[in-house]
Amino acid sequence: MESKYKHKVNYYETDAMKMTHHSNYVRWMEEARVDFMDKMGYSYKKLENSGVSSPVLAYSCEIKHSTYFDDEVEITTKIEAYNTVRLKIKYTMTVNDILVAVGETNHCFVNPKGVPIRLNKECPELDEKLRLCIDD
Repeated sequence: MESKYKHKVNYYETDAMKMTHHSNYVRWMEEARVDFMDKMGYSYKKLENSGVSSPVLAYSCEIKHSTYFDDEVEITTKIEAYNTVRLKIKYTMTVNDILVAVGETNHCFVNPKGVPIRLNKECPELDEKLRLCIDD
């Protein structure tokens, strides 16, 4: 399953060169990830209310083309890998079908004490939804 999310570049997200500042791309990936979870039917709020957190372990983003104020960036989000303990999400960002950035985030799942957990045992509903989103 791929999810599409749109973000309109705000003026405050640009720098002195009138381009989007590089720090915003990782924020947009988070916005798209939260939207993906909502569309999947298991929101981040529901995840946290269940006592599970999903910290970011690593992220990367490669900017291919600059974006500017008022551009509408379409972010395609999809699960790249999932094994009940770790999750990798891939992001593809485009403006008018022009590739502007690609990125990924790597996550784990932890209980309220920060101890890693297996979703299939601790949160089977989310585990099932994530499995259904993986493209074969």
